Amino acid sequence: MPLYRDPRNHEPSYEDHVRAELNVWVRKLLQRPGLLERTSKVIQTKINERVIPEKVHTIITATVKGLVKSVVFGLEYIPNSPVYYGIGLQERDQKAQRLLSKYRKIAAAEGAGTGAGGFTLAVADFPALIVIKMRFLFELAHNYGFSTEDYRERLFLLYVFQLAFSSQEKRPELYKIILNWDKTIKSWPEEKEGIKQVNWEQFQREYRDAIDFRKTLQLIPGLGAIVGAWANYGLVDDLGMVGINCYRLRILGGVQVDKSHSARY
Repeated sequence: MPLYRDPRNHEPSYEDHVRAELNVWVRKLLQRPGLLERTSKVIQTKINERVIPEKVHTIITATVKGLVKSVVFGLEYIPNSPVYYGIGLQERDQKAQRLLSKYRKIAAAEGAGTGAGGFTLAVADFPALIVIKMRFLFELAHNYGFSTEDYRERLFLLYVFQLAFSSQEKRPELYKIILNWDKTIKSWPEEKEGIKQVNWEQFQREYRDAIDFRKTLQLIPGLGAIVGAWANYGLVDDLGMVGINCYRLRILGGVQVDKSHSARY
């Protein structure tokens, strides 16, 4: 997509501004994990194995499996909102920010309510939060002009979801799939077979590891409501920024980060 510059003042276009933001975002996304990240991962793994009740892990795993089936093959998440065609990227980004603000508030309110209800409701918050996230992503797709009636777009949302909550080691692989989505999906089989192309075991594990630390604090007596609102708000915000930038990449056709670390594969 060619960029427009006003020949009278040579000021950069909005697309130039977005490319600069994407440049920074992609470099941060793909950077190798530092000492802090590696140490946090070790601690998090120990927490997962020794602190978090098996019941919680079981619920998350079952919920994610159900999510995969319902998102790809079902119609329950397809929003009533129209697919926006024929509008500029700047207007799409503005709509996306308003949408993200709405869902952050929904998630925070849900987390505060379940967090104040003790262990049982706190555990129930895991599947509820996933539903909130997926409804946000489906509306986001329509905002950027991609119809979720197409199962390939629903698969794309699952990869966006996974990228948002994956480890630093897995991000380059997922990013490459997302960046080359239009080419990748053409080589995939039809709908019923396409689902087999996704590593769902990794999907479940990465998501669980990414949210466990924040969400486990929600189970601490007396802190549930505060932590629940904080955790849910932050998790939806993380997903929102990744989702918005993934659609920006699709619309702009990628970005060139630098000679040593190209983001255009």
